[in-house]
Amino acid sequence: MGSEYDNNVVDDKEKEAVVLGLDGGTTSTICVCIPLRLTVSDDDDHVPPVLGRAVAGCSNHNSVGETLARETLKQVMMEALSNSGAKPSAVKAVCLGVSGVNHPKDQEQILDWLREIFPRHVKLYVQNDAVAALASGSMGKLHGCVLIAGTGSIAYGCSKDGKEARAAGGGPILGDWGSGYGIAAQALTAVVRAHDGRGPHTMLKDSILKSLSLPSPDELIGWTYADPSWARIAALVPLVISCAEAGDGVANQILDDAVAELALTVKAVIRRLGLCGEDGNGQFPIVLVGGVLVANKNWDIGQKVIDSLMKTYPGAIPVRPKVEPAVGAALLACNFLMREKERNGVK
Repeated sequence: MGSEYDNNVVDDKEKEAVVLGLDGGTTSTICVCIPLRLTVSDDDDHVPPVLGRAVAGCSNHNSVGETLARETLKQVMMEALSNSGAKPSAVKAVCLGVSGVNHPKDQEQILDWLREIFPRHVKLYVQNDAVAALASGSMGKLHGCVLIAGTGSIAYGCSKDGKEARAAGGGPILGDWGSGYGIAAQALTAVVRAHDGRGPHTMLKDSILKSLSLPSPDELIGWTYADPSWARIAALVPLVISCAEAGDGVANQILDDAVAELALTVKAVIRRLGLCGEDGNGQFPIVLVGGVLVANKNWDIGQKVIDSLMKTYPGAIPVRPKVEPAVGAALLACNFLMREKERNGVK
C-alpha cells in the first residue's frame, strides 16, 4: 500500500535524521519531532531539542470513533514534521502513546493506519499513552510506575526485568474514579442530590451553575447529556478544587475520595511488579502526569497521593517530568530503534 510521500529515496545528507513522538489523550493529541539519538547512558537526563510541535484534538478511538481518531493522528504528525523543517525522508522512527490502546488488536489497528502514511524503512511503535508518560519522567527508560490523572486516569509500571502491569484506565463507565471526569461527575451528582434533598448543601451548586450559565440544577440534566465528551465534564475540576479550598465539605470529600482511589490504583501496580523489593523499602520512581495532579494553592492532589503512598512505600521517589509525554514517546522511539540495531549487530 502506498505511503504519503516518496519511500524510494532516503537522503540523510539533506537533513539530520529525526523521530516523531506522539501523546494522544482523551482531551488533546500532541506530536513532537526531535533529532534521532542512538546513544544513552543510565545517568543521561539531557533534554532533547524539539524541532517541531503540533497539537490537535482527541485521538482516542473509543471516545471519538475510528475515522476521526485516524484523521487526527495523521494531521498532527504531518504538522509537527512540517513545523520542524525536516524532510519526510529524514524520519527514522515513530512512537505513538495513545489512550485507548489496551489490547494487541488496538496496536495493530493503529499500526495499519501508520503503514499507509510512512514508508517501510520507518520503524513504527504503538503504546498506551501511559508508557509515553512513564518515559517522560525517566527520559526514555522504562522502569518504575507512572500515574496519569487527567480527563481519565491510569497507573502503569515496568520492572527492571521488563514485566509490565497497569490498573484502571478503563474509562468513566469502568471506573476511572480518581480522574478529572470522575471528580467532576461526582460534583455534578452532589449538586443534583443537594437540589433533590438527598444530599447535603454544597457550594458546588452555585459555583457550577454560574460557570455553566444555568438558572437551576434542573438544567444540568440537559447540559450533561447534550454532549458525550468526557473532557467537557472533566473541565469542571477547577471549580471543585476552588470550593474545597473555600472549605466546602462535599467538595473536600470528593477530592479525598479521588486521592484514595488514585493511591489505590498505584499500589495495585507496585504490588504486582514487586517494585518495592522483598523488604518493601526498595527505591523506584513514581512519575506524576496530568492536569489533576498539578499543584494547587491548598489542595495539591498529586502531593496528597504521594504522601499516602510514602506511608506504605518509603522508597518511592516522586518524579515531576522535565519533558512532556510526547517527548517521552520520541525518546522511546530512539531507544527502541537503538535496541533493534544492537540486536541486529548494526553500529
